[in-house]
Amino acid sequence: MEITFHGAVRTVTGSQHLVEVNGLKILLDCGLYQGSRKESYSRNQNLPFDASQIDILVLSHAHIDHSGNVPNLVKSGFTGDIVCTYATRDLCAIMLRDSAKIQQYDIEYVNKKRERQKLPLLEPIYTTEDAVESLKNFIGIGYERPYRLTPNITLTFYDAGHILGSAIVVLDIADQDEKRDVRLVFSGDIGRPHRPILRDPTFLQEADVLLIESTYGNRYHEKIDEATNKLERIVNETCQRGGKLIVPAFAVGRTQELVYRLHQLVENRDISPNLPVYVDSPLAIDATGIYRLHPEAYDEETHNFLANDRHGDPFGFEMMRYTRSTSESKELNFLRESAVIISASGMAEAGRILHHLKNNVEDPRNTILIVGWQAPHTLGRRIVEKQSKVRIFGEEYALNAQVETINGLSAHADRAELLDWTGHLVKRPSHTFIVHGEEDASLAFADALRQEQLFENVAVPQLGQKFKV
Repeated sequence: MEITFHGAVRTVTGSQHLVEVNGLKILLDCGLYQGSRKESYSRNQNLPFDASQIDILVLSHAHIDHSGNVPNLVKSGFTGDIVCTYATRDLCAIMLRDSAKIQQYDIEYVNKKRERQKLPLLEPIYTTEDAVESLKNFIGIGYERPYRLTPNITLTFYDAGHILGSAIVVLDIADQDEKRDVRLVFSGDIGRPHRPILRDPTFLQEADVLLIESTYGNRYHEKIDEATNKLERIVNETCQRGGKLIVPAFAVGRTQELVYRLHQLVENRDISPNLPVYVDSPLAIDATGIYRLHPEAYDEETHNFLANDRHGDPFGFEMMRYTRSTSESKELNFLRESAVIISASGMAEAGRILHHLKNNVEDPRNTILIVGWQAPHTLGRRIVEKQSKVRIFGEEYALNAQVETINGLSAHADRAELLDWTGHLVKRPSHTFIVHGEEDASLAFADALRQEQLFENVAVPQLGQKFKV
């Protein structure tokens, strides 16, 4: 069996791992690489393998850095099954189309410059039509329901607790060449225990070959309860000033968790039940609808909350408003009373959040709440750094609003939680590969596995590196 690492090694983006066994080529994830525009376009457009030779694609979850290049894979000649959980398929149906629209806008912007420079115009990596076409290849299966990919390979998904539908991938392989049975485990992205809405990550006892993420392999998160207490304080202090709370949030996962936490705070009367809360993102609204469709993914706390909640909806209460149309979004500019506005994108680089920031960033009564990691050189990062002036739509604005951050809402396990998960492996892997982490995080986590849990043959692959196991 051979494994080649084509993405998300020594970085956290573009997850693609190719397993070759029994004459088959099985691709684990097919994510978009997200970096500088020029490098991203080249890497994403030119797949590092012949798509027509890939037999099966297994998706761990719907985040674009794991699923975002699926339409290009199909467009490039892949004809096999794309196997994932039911919820992942539903989320991909909206997220891949959204990704195609973003690429179209991006290419139109680039082509205006190229036209002036008399350079050849570029095509988007894929179109909305390509995204829709790729959905025909998807096959959904449930958690803990063994699914026979071939007579010698069985796939089982276990809940990863990261986002709705996220899975730990287990391949039980009867290796015909080596005459042995091998259990290959790909962690996907592992979530945090005790988070609201979703079940905790599933612990496994066995793995012969392990591919494990390391996003926070060298860092620790705030406690989850502290995040709720901090949210309560920030909401109440902003309301006392007569200000608005503006929250850039990822449309899938983070928005739903924020709404659920605000719902709990309202029901407990920890914040005003008369405070309007708006979700202003069509993608987030669609994603929330999909969350409602999959109660099988909810944890016991959420089921108990629903059993006693008069609304019967974790994401709906009296003052909760979802604004889909552009006209509804623009009306929020004229709000004079306190309100919470949650909008995408999560790093404030595009989308409706830019309009809300433009209209609210100079008022000291308002608060901008950052609830996720902000990449360097993004508007979100400049806000976190509290730069005195920020540029929005090409114009400078004074950053007079209060800036708050909540780091305890991360959907990724931190170092201690990752080590807790690997520590449950009764049978230690013979080969472990550290993926999906910046280089320093991956190397630190590899050292922790070797020194603290006595793992052998722990590797941090380079891009394109192939291993025989």
